[in-house]
Amino acid sequence: MSSGRKTLTAFLATICALVLGIVGLGAGWPLRVYPLLAFALIAASVLFARVPTRRRGTVPQHFLLEPDRPIEEPERWERAVCAVALPSAEEDYDFLFSATVRWCPLPVAPDAPQINAGALAVDAVLDRARHIAALHPPHRASLTQHYLHGALATMLPDPTGRVTAMADGVGLRLSDADEERLRKLSTVRKDEEIWEHERNWERNKRAYLSNDVLKDPGSAVVWWMARNDDAIEKTVHLIGPLAQLSSAAHNQEVPETFRHLVPTARPEQEPLPDGSAPAANGLGSTAGLFFDGTGPAPGPAPSNGSGFAGQVDRLMASAGLAAEGPERALFARRLADLLVGAGRGERAAEVRSAFDAPAAPATPAGPPDPEPAESADGATTTGA
Repeated sequence: MSSGRKTLTAFLATICALVLGIVGLGAGWPLRVYPLLAFALIAASVLFARVPTRRRGTVPQHFLLEPDRPIEEPERWERAVCAVALPSAEEDYDFLFSATVRWCPLPVAPDAPQINAGALAVDAVLDRARHIAALHPPHRASLTQHYLHGALATMLPDPTGRVTAMADGVGLRLSDADEERLRKLSTVRKDEEIWEHERNWERNKRAYLSNDVLKDPGSAVVWWMARNDDAIEKTVHLIGPLAQLSSAAHNQEVPETFRHLVPTARPEQEPLPDGSAPAANGLGSTAGLFFDGTGPAPGPAPSNGSGFAGQVDRLMASAGLAAEGPERALFARRLADLLVGAGRGERAAEVRSAFDAPAAPATPAGPPDPEPAESADGATTTGA
């Protein structure tokens, strides 16, 4: 007998003894009745404890008489496809599609021909995947994969109506070569876009400076004042350079009103030997010099002739060689020698004729002076 059953028997016997005791006291039973009740209660408890109990099993008995039957392997209607090329939205870039195709045959007439249900299911799934993939760009392969996974997760009948098919474990990717090409194209496209924005920014900045800031000297001064409104005295000293900058931006001469404020301009220059003023532009720079005689120099006509001689004259004037000084002739003589060495004899002759000092005039020939004669007294006498 288990300990649990013993405990239950003792508990019930105690309860019964208490109940009988209370009843006996209330009814006024004689004392000789109590031993008999106690004996009867003990005997009932022993008999209750010895009564066998029947256990009910979880499995009916008639099922335990037969052995377990083997469970048949269920038929699996599925087929794996791997790396099937599907067109994308861009030509020559194909997706590589992989999935597990599952299908279920549909009921047909008994006399219907035999079919390859797996081939019909794969064809139906690939047709659905092809129409979806053709709408997506190749660089969105991962996003298209998730879209296909959801679109092919429903069992739908094939066009012949013989099977219903779906796809599981969908995978979509590009070949390594196509991924590398798309990566390079993306990099070039982004760099080109940045370059185009930088070029537009530079073009807008040039237009702003040329057409607004440096439109004229007054606009340049106003622009500087707007950026430096607390530097009025400094702005006054910068009127000349701003006027020069504005004129240079438009390839023009500095206006006469601001020319005296240009710091590099020479206010007054000494006239050239022929009395004409030396050539000078509004920017205070020297005109270009062409020693090979291929074209005339800009500016007014030279003071000492035209052509190459005039250009040399302006060069010497800008170098500060005095018109009457000997350095001018020495410079012209050496320049002529250099031109002769360079094979420019005609230019050398032009320089010599224009600038070289003429030779001293020869004295007329006459009879030679008589030799002095010494007299007897030692005095020197000359012939008559």
